[in-house]
Amino acid sequence: MPLSNLKIKNHMVFSMITMCFSIEQIQVGALLNNITSGKIAIPEIQRPFVWDAVNVRDFLDSLFRGFPTGYLITWKNSKVGVTEGTAKDRYILIDGQQRVKALQTSLLGFDVMDKNYNYKRIIISFHPITKKFQVANPIEYTINKGWVEDISKIFDPKTSLSDFLDEYCTHNPGVKKDDILVSLLSLQAIETYQIGKIDLFESLSLKRITEIFIRINSKGVPLSQADFVMSKIAANKDDGGDMLRNAIDHFCHLASDPSFYLKLKKITNFTSSEFFPQMDWLHKKKLDIYIPSYSDMLRVAFTTEFKRGPLKDLVALLSGRNFETKEDEDAIVKDSFRRLKSSINRYMNEFDFNQFLIQIQSAGFVKASMISSQNALNFAYIIYLTLREQKWNDADIMRSVRRWFVMSLLTGRYSGSPESKFGEDIEKIHEPGIIDYFDSIVQSELSDAFWEFSLPEDLKTSAASSPYFHLYQAAQINKNDKGFLSDSTVEHLVKIQSDVHHLFPRDYLKNRGKKPSEYNQIANYVVCEKPIDIAISNKEPREYFKEIFDQCNGGQKKYGNIADMDSLHENFRMNCIPEYCISEDGIENMTVDGYSDFLAERRKLMSQKIKKYFEGL
Repeated sequence: MPLSNLKIKNHMVFSMITMCFSIEQIQVGALLNNITSGKIAIPEIQRPFVWDAVNVRDFLDSLFRGFPTGYLITWKNSKVGVTEGTAKDRYILIDGQQRVKALQTSLLGFDVMDKNYNYKRIIISFHPITKKFQVANPIEYTINKGWVEDISKIFDPKTSLSDFLDEYCTHNPGVKKDDILVSLLSLQAIETYQIGKIDLFESLSLKRITEIFIRINSKGVPLSQADFVMSKIAANKDDGGDMLRNAIDHFCHLASDPSFYLKLKKITNFTSSEFFPQMDWLHKKKLDIYIPSYSDMLRVAFTTEFKRGPLKDLVALLSGRNFETKEDEDAIVKDSFRRLKSSINRYMNEFDFNQFLIQIQSAGFVKASMISSQNALNFAYIIYLTLREQKWNDADIMRSVRRWFVMSLLTGRYSGSPESKFGEDIEKIHEPGIIDYFDSIVQSELSDAFWEFSLPEDLKTSAASSPYFHLYQAAQINKNDKGFLSDSTVEHLVKIQSDVHHLFPRDYLKNRGKKPSEYNQIANYVVCEKPIDIAISNKEPREYFKEIFDQCNGGQKKYGNIADMDSLHENFRMNCIPEYCISEDGIENMTVDGYSDFLAERRKLMSQKIKKYFEGL
């Protein structure tokens, strides 16, 4: 084909493509003015600020060096709900929130709200001589006056650059004033950096805009499936999605920060909604062991109501997907939104939420730090809501929820990506039923071999954050055990003033050539009071165990208040201290040479304690 004909053909093909955008350049300074004034606003379908301080630093460095930083995408529309700004004739920021918020916090000194609903400043420093950026480090700034600690001062209109320069040179004698001035002017020139801006046509539908937003944000800092769902919910005002999105956000915010209630009460369009009465109770209660994110709420509500696991299925249902015909149907959209609203309301119900927390706490998990898997907690709540819907009695619900939760932690059932396991479990809980299904899991995964061999081997770790150590602590709390040599319960010590004590003191082992992975073994840990830990110090176990025996035979009290051998035997049993440690002859082995044997024996005892605890739930 002749070249001229090929060009004509390509032109004809290109002319068939319907463009939905235009492109322009905007300076950083003008962009920030438009954001501050509300001319450009952030829509509700956007995400929280998820960049960390290093991302902000690197972004500014790219601007300073004139590197490309990607396009912003806006859409002119005054009707879409926004997180801030009320201008009528405004553009909606579809892509670029992270970059805009990074500029606002670093250059203008604004606080930004992160995904945990905490407001914070990200302060970036600049070194005019080396022309390097770093996350602000007050300690280094105190030592090295060459850093401009907070670059927002250079962009503040109230700052006199001349006065700032004089002060800088006073603190840094010997620098060339002209060189520093050029460097600071180069920093200020970031305001003139041209950023590409794609403006989507006003005629585009919200559905089309949401599709563009989701597709764009699948790059960069990836959207999770929960982000996709939240975007899909917010985009559907006809079925109340905007208010549902607000309900999920506000519940999570209130769970994290009860003081948010004062601000929430002023949002009149929300307080008059069906959702506000369901969460009104939350400001009176400080949550600890279960502070849900929007991802947690969606997983629980979706799996409970729709009996499915993957959140991508929820995106499909909210789009009207008929999984049998592979077609989208408006009736399915409306039904899916109705069912999701109902399930979210059930999730937020005061009675159910608090009863669930009581059941988890009664299993011995009294602090959030003891729970190693949020998804194990999520699925336990699914179990609770499901059995409540099936009209089980309270005692059987409690037993099932506690046993399932502990089983999940023991087996690491929901580690990694939980969605497929959520789907498998919810299906089998309904058919053949939770009792038969649970028993089959226990038989296959928690056999005698698990308790006798696998769990003791899993306890061979130096990580105090190990789920197995927390399970051991939960077992002690559940049985109302007392701390090592203590009158106080393990629950009291864990919640109020606990100290993890090394039975073979750390310094004692360290001075005898043991590595951290050896002396920090969790089988070497007990929970005890701080004064007892201090009194033991770095003594050899053989030495301080003899002193404990003397104390129980009328001698001086050095370690707690235990004063008789029966009480000592009981305390050692509660804390899984091997029996041979109770005899005068046995403690002769409590030296560095007997350390490995001690750990092996104690791991077996800890495993058996967890087993009895699990079976008694």
